[in-house]
Amino acid sequence: MQRIVINNIADIDFAAAKLLKGFEGQMVFAFFGEMGAGKTTFIQALCRKLDVIEVVNSPTFTIVNEYHTENSNSIYHFDFFRIKKIEEVYDFGFEDYFYSGNYCFIEWPELITDILPDNAVLVKINVDKGGTRILEIE
Repeated sequence: MQRIVINNIADIDFAAAKLLKGFEGQMVFAFFGEMGAGKTTFIQALCRKLDVIEVVNSPTFTIVNEYHTENSNSIYHFDFFRIKKIEEVYDFGFEDYFYSGNYCFIEWPELITDILPDNAVLVKINVDKGGTRILEIE
């Protein structure tokens, strides 16, 4: 297990670059953490490092947002918070995204852990009493 510590918001881009470099070639990242832990904020930092040209927002109501990089690559950002049954994930064709070869960043993956690709990177974001974020990565 790897750990990345984010002491304050100024460290977030460095932490995003470290995660991408440490897991180069990995394309599916699942982010676990309580409400307000910083999942969306960290995914925004990852997208900045990957040169996304659109505004990055949580896809809470749409389930998935597609962003494009300066090189016209697609990045998929999922929010499964509102998913109540695994069948909903099958209905929108998750395989097309997860096995596309494009980056997939997944918030609230608890319901879908059994269908994540075997090589998905699991990132748990914990918040300590002082507000420091600790990423535990498997």
